[in-house]
Amino acid sequence: MARFRLKSCIGFIALPLLVLIITLVLKAFFPEDSPFHSSGEVKVNLGPTASQNQWGYNKKSKQTKMNDRAQSDTEAELESTLRKFPPPNYYLHAFYYVWYGNPRFDGKYIHWDHPQLPHWDAKVAQEYPQGRHKPPDDIGANYYPSLGPYSSRDPSVLEAHMQQLRTAAIGVIAVSWYPPSTKDDNGEQIDDIMPSLLAVAHKYHIKVAFHIEPYKGRDEFNMFTNVKYIIEKYGEHPAFFRYRTNAGKLLPLFYVYDSYLMNSEQWAKLLKHTDSSSIRDTPYDGIFIALLVEEKHKREILTAGFDGFYTYFATNGFTYGSTQRNWVSIKAFCDDNDLIFIPSVGPGYIDTSVRPWNFKNTRNRINGKYYETSLSAALESRPDFVSITSFNEWHEGTQIETAVPKTGQSVYLDYLPNKPTIYLEITRKWAAIFGGERRRWQD
Repeated sequence: MARFRLKSCIGFIALPLLVLIITLVLKAFFPEDSPFHSSGEVKVNLGPTASQNQWGYNKKSKQTKMNDRAQSDTEAELESTLRKFPPPNYYLHAFYYVWYGNPRFDGKYIHWDHPQLPHWDAKVAQEYPQGRHKPPDDIGANYYPSLGPYSSRDPSVLEAHMQQLRTAAIGVIAVSWYPPSTKDDNGEQIDDIMPSLLAVAHKYHIKVAFHIEPYKGRDEFNMFTNVKYIIEKYGEHPAFFRYRTNAGKLLPLFYVYDSYLMNSEQWAKLLKHTDSSSIRDTPYDGIFIALLVEEKHKREILTAGFDGFYTYFATNGFTYGSTQRNWVSIKAFCDDNDLIFIPSVGPGYIDTSVRPWNFKNTRNRINGKYYETSLSAALESRPDFVSITSFNEWHEGTQIETAVPKTGQSVYLDYLPNKPTIYLEITRKWAAIFGGERRRWQD
């Protein structure tokens, strides 16, 4: 028994010594920073150490703060810029064109090289020059833009245009629009410009309406398809213009150029509630404004199911609709038939750079007097909206965009002795008058 106890005692002492010796040997082979050193868990190498993680976090945090600060500074600068402009008048619309291009952004000049169009009478056509203009010195316009022969895809141009529009207190631009895969006779496809345009318009608190052009093959069926396309693709954008009707519906407004090219029966299939293929009371319903050209079109437009008239042409006397003395009676017809009336005013008209034989429709600007007379006539009719022809239709000389004197192989008109911004300033003045008159009419 004593011997057993002695052996047991020696065993109890030897065992801890053996464990201690093994531990010391292992420590020699595996230092404490080894992944195998643990007090019950496996250490996994997840990346930087705690101090490295803290530095990385701080670096990212500082970078984020720098970005946030830069964005905040940019927003503050924009807000400061916007405060310098008068408030936008959303009842004042300007027709706007995005069909211009130049070599830097488009690989070639587009529209600035517009051809000189021949007269329909071959004998008359022989008396006038034909051929294409050759930018940058020779462009298809009688005035020369301050921005030069620009591209509508140039972000700096879009920014400059929005600033000019805000200077003029214009709240809505009605953009000349062709469906994807279609274009005008002298241009390229333009629908892909719309996202950029909407983004910069929103930045400047400007709304965008669509001015649907008479694209090839336009009929009541593809009109439905194209309106659906516009609303599904752009309708949720905050810059997309909508107007609340007397019935309380918030609907997009569409201008329809050369609407008379389709007859009333065709339009009625799209616009009358009674037709099974109607767009009315669908998610794609809207306010559809027809072009009023001849007096007989008033009744035809009403029968077709349109919601109102606009007159577009800047030449007083060119059509029944564009003749300013008719506007009061046209507005009375609209009031009697629950229609919207939108007279179109312009600073003048001259298109002899692209229609050299059309001098009879030229209207001299008279240093802004023609424009102010037109605006006064529009307000006399107590319109629902006023549209401006145009912000930048340079071919027809109706632009209020800034222009500069230009000398060279072509002779250009200019705004002298006034500043390049004269027509923006006149527009701003009348935007304020229009706003005041609207409030008075509603009292």
